This record gives sequence, C-alpha cells and structure tokens, in this order.
Amino acid sequence: MAGLMARAALIVKAKFSKLLNRAENPTETLDYSYEQMLEQLQNVKRGVADVVTAKKRLELQTQKLEQNVVKLETQARQAVAAGREDLARQALERKAAAQQQLQSLDTQIRQLEDQQQKLIESQHTLESRVEAFRSQKEVIKAQYSAAEAQVRIGEAATGIGRNMSDTGLAIQRAKEKTEELQARASAIDELTAAGALEDFTAGDQTQLDRELAQISSSAQVDQELARLKAEVGAGDKAKELAGGDAQPTSDAAAEQLTDETPAEETTER
Repeated sequence: MAGLMARAALIVKAKFSKLLNRAENPTETLDYSYEQMLEQLQNVKRGVADVVTAKKRLELQTQKLEQNVVKLETQARQAVAAGREDLARQALERKAAAQQQLQSLDTQIRQLEDQQQKLIESQHTLESRVEAFRSQKEVIKAQYSAAEAQVRIGEAATGIGRNMSDTGLAIQRAKEKTEELQARASAIDELTAAGALEDFTAGDQTQLDRELAQISSSAQVDQELARLKAEVGAGDKAKELAGGDAQPTSDAAAEQLTDETPAEETTER
C-alpha cells in the first residue's frame, strides 16, 4: 500500500511539474526574482539602520552615565570635605556601578559597530549582485523574446504552428468536401442521363414518356429531312428539263437563218 501511495504521489508531482513548466514564463520569473532580491536588499538596509539606531541609543546612555560618574565623583568629594564619609561611600558605590555599566555599554557598542560593519559589507555585496542580476536579466529577457519571435516566425513560415496546423487541416477538409460534392454531382448527372434516376423537375413524365417523346421527335426530324430532299430533287429536275427545251429551239433558228441567207443573196444578184 505504501508503494502505491508513493507511486501515486510521484505521478501527481510529475503532472504538476509539467503543468508548471507550461505555465511558467521565464521573463515573469526573472522579474519576480529581481523583486525578491530588491526586497532582501531593503531588509539589509533596514537592518543596518536598526543597528545604527541601537548603537546611537547606547551612546546616549554612555554619555549620561559618564556625566553621572562625574557628578558622583563630585558628590563624594563634597561629602568627604563635609566629614560625611557615609555619603561619600554611597556616592563612590554608585560611581562604581555606573562605571561597570559604562564598560558593558562600551562592549555592546563595539559589538553593534562590528555588526553594522558586517551588514554594510553585506549590503554592498548584495547591491553588486542585484545590479549584475538586473543586467543579466535584461539580456536573458531580450534573448528569450528574440528566440520566441524566431520560433513563431518559423512556425508560421513552415506551417507547423498550432494555428497554422488548424488552418491547414481546415483547407484539407474543405478540399475533400469539394471533391466529394463534385464526384456526387457527376454521379447524379451520369445516372440521370442513363435513366437510373428520374428528373422530378420534368412534371409527371416518366422515363418511358421521355424516351417515346425523343423517338417521336427523331421521327419528325427524319420526315422533315426527307421532305426537304424531295423538294430539292424536284427543283433540280425542273431545271434540267428547262435547259433541254431551250437548246433545240436555238438549233432550229440557226437552220432557218441558214436557209434564208441564200435567197437574199440570189435576189441581189
């Protein structure tokens, strides 16, 4: 059971990682990382400011204690001069306590100064890293944008992009639909011409009616053609007969003219 749970967890992590890779935008990730570094730099600067503030407070306390030490020293002298040894002792005891506080404050101030120096060095180092990261970030973003644009142009030119692939599939489907409709239209025309399909636009005529009408029309055409041939043949015969009658008449006239010519010549003689 534990093995199955571990395997299921691994599969879920793998799926989730794949989804994150798809959703991740390198430019956005770089900008977010840069913002995080700037926030860290601000935290370091605030830390430096807090350390300096704490050191200033201790320095003010040191000044007050130093002034109190001087005052207690004066009071002890005045008490000794007045013969009040008890008061002088109290003043000296307070002076000693104040001096111990001064030593402790001096130690804390030195520690804060060391911490301040380390924070300042860390701040300078982090500022240098932030500046270097900012320059590198801009270069990477520019390279990523250029590569992304080049990929899009290449996909558009070669037609391997998702949108261009969808467009190519749509064109292919349109061609297939067109070819299918053209083939269907040709089949319908062929079947209609062969009489396998009836033309419902021709009214109540059946295929038999249409074939009989076609035969009747063909017979009528044949009759008209025979009539025209007969008329044309009769006209040619009439012309031939008319030409034969005119030739003998000319010959008779020529013979008559020949017969009349000697008579005239004899008379003149």
